[in-house]
Amino acid sequence: MGHIGHTAVDEGPQVVAEWINLLCEDLEWSEKDRAYLLLTETLHAVRDYLGVNEAADLAAQLPMVLRGIYYTGWDPSRTPVRPRSKTAFLERVSSRFRRQPLDDPERAVAAVFDLLRRKASIGEIEQVSNSMRAPLRDLWW
Repeated sequence: MGHIGHTAVDEGPQVVAEWINLLCEDLEWSEKDRAYLLLTETLHAVRDYLGVNEAADLAAQLPMVLRGIYYTGWDPSRTPVRPRSKTAFLERVSSRFRRQPLDDPERAVAAVFDLLRRKASIGEIEQVSNSMRAPLRDLWW
């Protein structure tokens, strides 16, 4: 594919690959498709646990291609979801791993949260984590 001349578009696939590679390294996984699914499902769950304004604020911190993934399928009128417990969050993410279940959903989600902490501003991550209930908030730190 040729260059378009817009950095965010031209470098988009490399940015996604970088995030997936970091997630694979952190979790000691070799399956990049699995890491992509974890990233996608965790981003969607985070987005749906937030109010509309906070969800948009977090999206603004994401690279363009990941922002598109984040917004895919979003229905702002259905957010924030209920219940918003840690158990419901982990079950939501885990439910997408039917063929090869997550060994440790908490560790997997925490790895995505850690990746977000490394890539977004600390102020935004504090706002996002503070929007969540304490048991789920603990996975951010």
